[in-house]
This record gives sequence, structure tokens and C-alpha cells, in this order.
Amino acid sequence: MEIIENYLKPKEFNNFKSMFFENNFPWFLSNILPDVKEKQFAHYFFKNQQKNSLFFDSLKPFIEQLSIFVLLRAKANLLIKTNKHIEHGYHIDDDNKKLPIKTAIFYINTNNGYTKFKTGEKILSKENTLIVFDNKEEHTGSTCTDEEYRLVLNINYIEGVYNVI
Repeated sequence: MEIIENYLKPKEFNNFKSMFFENNFPWFLSNILPDVKEKQFAHYFFKNQQKNSLFFDSLKPFIEQLSIFVLLRAKANLLIKTNKHIEHGYHIDDDNKKLPIKTAIFYINTNNGYTKFKTGEKILSKENTLIVFDNKEEHTGSTCTDEEYRLVLNINYIEGVYNVI
């Protein structure tokens, strides 16, 4: 696992974060996981092998810096504050075990919510921090109890550089 603090430059980060709170940014009520009753607000930038958002271009710094060869999915998740932490269940984001898929989680705001791995490692949500790990690592997210919401960007991709000869 790789943890990168201050992933985006300050101005770039502030612009990215503020985008989520503009009046025209669309959020959609969504299941957190197929077998979980709790809901979240989600915004899919990319899914089903195509752009799914007018805001797709805001992902450019991530696509370039992560050396994304194939983008599989990119979405933002907004979880509302709860009285106690609620974990959503261990899972992997993409069940294709034959491909070398990476998962990147970018924390957009600081709160006491976290990403926990089945190995026991727990990463707290610290704004402008990116974690990258092998998609085969089971993990779970949680709600937060100290801020109004927990906001993360989740990207699933295959890493690589395409060279034209």
C-alpha cells in the first residue's frame, strides 16, 4: 500500500474540493454495497467503460499522476455523519481477479471516518491524502462521527503507460 499526503497542489485541491459543493453538482442516492442496507450519495465520473459526468475532466490530475492505462471506474462517495461509526463490510471493488487492478482512495475532507483493511490496518480520512493498493485487498469504509460528512473519491484502474512507437 502506498500513502501519499498532499497529493494535489493546494490550489488544485481547493478547486477540486469546492466543485462538490456547487449548486449544479449532481449527487445520487445509492447503495453503499449490494448487500448493505445503508445508503450514501454517489457521483459516478466514469463507469461501464464510458464518461458518466460533465465533471469528468476534474479527474485529469489523478489520471495523469496515477499513470492510468485503463480506467475502470471513478466515483465520489458522500456519507452523512452518524452517531457511531458504521462499517459497511469487507469487499473488493472489482471482482475480476485476473487483471492487475489498483484501487485509489482520495480523502477530500478530514474526519474520523476511515478505510480499514482485513489485515487490520486502518487509514483515517485526512484531506488531500491518497492511498493506492492492490484491488485484491479486502477493505471497508466507515461513516464519520465528528464532521457533517465523509467525502472520498474512489478510482479503480489498471496501471501502465502507453507508448506510441
